Amino acid sequence: MTRFLKAATGSRKRRAALAALAGTALTASTFTALQAYAGPAGPGDDGGTVALRIKGGEAHVDPRTLRITARTASGTESELSAAAGEQLGAPSEVSRHGSTASWSYPGRGLTVSVASRDGRLVVRMHAEKDGSIAWPASGAAQPRGTAYELPRGEGLRIPAADTFWNSEEAGLTGADGIDLKDLTMPFWGTTAGGHGVSTLVPTDLGTNLRFVSGSGRLRATATHDFRRADGTDDYTVALSLTDGSPVAAAKDYRRYLASKGQLGSLKQKIRKNPEVAELIGAPHAYVWGDGRSKEAVERLKKLGISRMWLGYDADGEPMTKEAVAAAKKAGYLVGPYDSWDNAQDPGTADTSVAKWPDRLWPDGCVHDADGKPEGGFGGRGCYLSSQALADAEPDHHYLADRLKGMSSNGVNSYFLDVDATGELFRDHTPAHPMTQAEDRANRLQRMRGVSGGGLSGGRPFVLGSESAGSWANQVIDFSHGSSTPVHDGLWKAERDKKTWGGYWPKGRPGMFFKPATLDKSVAKAMFDPTYRVPLYETVLHDSVVSTDRWELSLYKLPEQKRDRALLAMLYNTPVNLALDGTVLDEHGKEIAEMQRFFAGIQKAAGTEAMTDFRTLTADRTVQRTTFGGRGGLEITANFGTGSYHGLPGGCVQAATRGHAPQRFCPAD
Repeated sequence: MTRFLKAATGSRKRRAALAALAGTALTASTFTALQAYAGPAGPGDDGGTVALRIKGGEAHVDPRTLRITARTASGTESELSAAAGEQLGAPSEVSRHGSTASWSYPGRGLTVSVASRDGRLVVRMHAEKDGSIAWPASGAAQPRGTAYELPRGEGLRIPAADTFWNSEEAGLTGADGIDLKDLTMPFWGTTAGGHGVSTLVPTDLGTNLRFVSGSGRLRATATHDFRRADGTDDYTVALSLTDGSPVAAAKDYRRYLASKGQLGSLKQKIRKNPEVAELIGAPHAYVWGDGRSKEAVERLKKLGISRMWLGYDADGEPMTKEAVAAAKKAGYLVGPYDSWDNAQDPGTADTSVAKWPDRLWPDGCVHDADGKPEGGFGGRGCYLSSQALADAEPDHHYLADRLKGMSSNGVNSYFLDVDATGELFRDHTPAHPMTQAEDRANRLQRMRGVSGGGLSGGRPFVLGSESAGSWANQVIDFSHGSSTPVHDGLWKAERDKKTWGGYWPKGRPGMFFKPATLDKSVAKAMFDPTYRVPLYETVLHDSVVSTDRWELSLYKLPEQKRDRALLAMLYNTPVNLALDGTVLDEHGKEIAEMQRFFAGIQKAAGTEAMTDFRTLTADRTVQRTTFGGRGGLEITANFGTGSYHGLPGGCVQAATRGHAPQRFCPAD
């Protein structure tokens, strides 16, 4: 249960407490190995600017302001970034070395280099003293029809002049902005007509993206904090011209990950651990009460459900060895929820996963700059330092012992809460100091130990985590929550136990089973298909299986049920369910029908890349995705009410060359 409480209390207070940002797993130096695009075509001078050839045109950087424009091959001009949001001071003389130019701002202790790398304009900054810079930014030069593509959850397409997104109700323009580490991927796109710009920020730690509304139009500015003690004194931004597709920036980021050897592959994961293949075609479900029994598993199989991932909460009643054996016999994956991120006093802890041996409580707690422990999930206990656990593991085997105990009933999968998400800490504890970058590295190492078998004597588990960031895609197999673009209003709704439901009754908690209604603005920001765009799937469909959040089961939000099911099928991703005997009584036939359709599209392309996405109608209610190469799988979803070329509203259709189209229509 702790995962929900953590999420519901996390927002502005925690972001403010984590203002001292740290390091990055994707360092600026990773760009140095890239070869220059089109050779040393620059830099050259042009009216005081530095010119560099990039794919699709030529970029012009003004060292006085850091405004960057690009002249495309077709002769049009695009703004890659407006000027920096503050005075930079007089720049030094520009020096040139091949396709790289560099200069400094002596008054700010800041050096800048720009280079053409792999078709992108790569801007690297290094600060000799602490400070910040508000750059890159969108400016007044935006053309009509500009939209932003933002990887919040799966992804959003946000028109700059959209009335809703310019309003407070949309929850986008808050003063806190969005820490890039809290997005699922460190980039954003800007598109207008047939042109666009991709902005990648490998140094995501220490960087915040803020949207502001003025004169009915949104503008976006990134701010990077240079903090030497936190390891964020380097800042790298890579800018590219794109073709204006809503997924162009995602394709650019995927290309970047692949070029750095940082893009995982489900096919390779299956070769290393054949049980990963059981994710293909499997809806995901947390089982409760009588849903954890051997009989419930056999009932699922009798319904004709060929694949499932079954998880259970750490509430003291795990699935029995017999139920686990039945699930594995049925071809299902089954595993517990666990968390290595929270510690409480073992004598009073309200969940078993917060209990740790010896003096991990309180000695292993994360401490802030004032020496105070960071309050844990829901303000209970403390956040447990990944550095403290890493330091202790060689001698005490706390993690290996936890894994052994939680898997003693024979499970073949494991869900490790928050390890792959953006919740990272700067630990000021003298005994185990840690930057956010080191926290991220620790989490990667221990997740690799679960999925690769290093923590379990060679026995690998099919591993999942919460709202996984792209930086974790090589070490996990599935992610719960990365499909959900969360609005802060969701946390407000979930705190209202009267209408949302709480942790009772035991075995069927209302939080998961009681139908709820979201505020219209929250529902629109999260689930309106006309604003959704598959950025996460464009990058990671063939690496990580992604679902909605665990407390947002398909039947939790009746008003959004149809569109959420269509989105899942369109993106070729599983639904997430809360299951017990009552749910099977009420929805078992539909779940089985949906699984049969899903198994078909997964068989065709469950381990293939998403290669295209487009809208087929002006109102964006009919959308199509493509997977694999030429002649691959095409999926078309009609979110409208009328028919589109024979496809009824509220239905999704899949087609591959040489096979009859298959159709699924979620029941109203």
